[in-house]
Amino acid sequence: MEVYLDNSATTMVTEGVRNKMMKVLEEDFGNPSSMHILGIRAENHIKDGAKEFADILKVDTKEIIFTSGGTESNNLAIIGSVMANKRRGNHIITTKIEHPSVHEPFAYLEDNGFEVSYISVGNNGKIDKEELYDTLREDTLLVSIMYVNNEIGAVQDIEEIILELKKRKNDLIIHVDAVQAFGKYKIYPKRLGIDLLSISGHKIHGPKGTGVLYVNSKTRINPIVFGGGHQRGLRSGTENVPGIAGIGQAAVELYTDFEDKIVRMYKLKQHFIKEISALPGVAFNGLPIKYGDNGDAFDMDTLKETAPHIISVSFEGVRSEVLLHALEDRGVYVSAGSACSSHHPRPSTTLAAIDLAKELMESTLRFSMSDTTTREEIDYTISQINELLPMLRRYTRK
Repeated sequence: MEVYLDNSATTMVTEGVRNKMMKVLEEDFGNPSSMHILGIRAENHIKDGAKEFADILKVDTKEIIFTSGGTESNNLAIIGSVMANKRRGNHIITTKIEHPSVHEPFAYLEDNGFEVSYISVGNNGKIDKEELYDTLREDTLLVSIMYVNNEIGAVQDIEEIILELKKRKNDLIIHVDAVQAFGKYKIYPKRLGIDLLSISGHKIHGPKGTGVLYVNSKTRINPIVFGGGHQRGLRSGTENVPGIAGIGQAAVELYTDFEDKIVRMYKLKQHFIKEISALPGVAFNGLPIKYGDNGDAFDMDTLKETAPHIISVSFEGVRSEVLLHALEDRGVYVSAGSACSSHHPRPSTTLAAIDLAKELMESTLRFSMSDTTTREEIDYTISQINELLPMLRRYTRK
């Protein structure tokens, strides 16, 4: 049996997405800037994609920009908005658990004269709200916060945080990295006060190399790619029409029967944690409980304070890559951390930020589900961990 539990790294495209993309590739292959019928048909796919996202987010189609993925969306949002509004302030804020595609643009801006504040998080991955509010200044221009952490599944109280931030400074630009949240939550940027929102296609059963950036019509941003003036001059370059058709189809499918899918994922997460928590030397990261106290780890109210699809587990006495490859040999595919940096091993900034001990950081695996994950797959994974863990611990004892 093969079980894919690395959906936070990437997801399989659905049949509907594949079929939609093949139609564009084979039939509607024109350049969307061309005036003939093939160009018009291609342009219509872009318009349809924008409408699909606008309807889901409850925004205007003109506020949807298509990108090459979450990384570009984050870079365009952060660098583009800061450079367009730099006369308003020189101070920008983010957290210590952001994705590298947020941290690196902040580092770039810091190198170019902007002052950056990095907000701490608690042991459960939640932002220290008082520290955030106290860090706000008159010259603060931008705050960037991820909705769901990609490694441990911690969920920020986005609505409460933004409400308080904008109460204190109403012209603040708010960017939210929703790469792991879109498709798991109903997100309405205008109601929440979000000015910029990043989405990635391949995290939602869409194609790789596709993404979306929502830009509030009142928020000024500068482009970071020049030449051609496509997408109202904000993102030059001939649009990836098959990709846009695919990501739009993926979004529509994901939000069809949405509530049922989320309930099912939470039940699978609850079942997995309940079974694994019975094993010795196991602790869960990102849950709002005392670390290592697994008694309430599978309480549904507790679980719903975290994302439905991500489970981060530390297995004492076993190195993560050893258990990962042992599971791989049994047909179970998981992650030892963020796949975006797995080829360049470095300590996890998220696990360090939640103050996880070094030996536990090196013993942590991430299991991430999708809406297609089954109970049978979870049960098989549990059985393999039950078999492998005592054997691997025996071999790795000093």
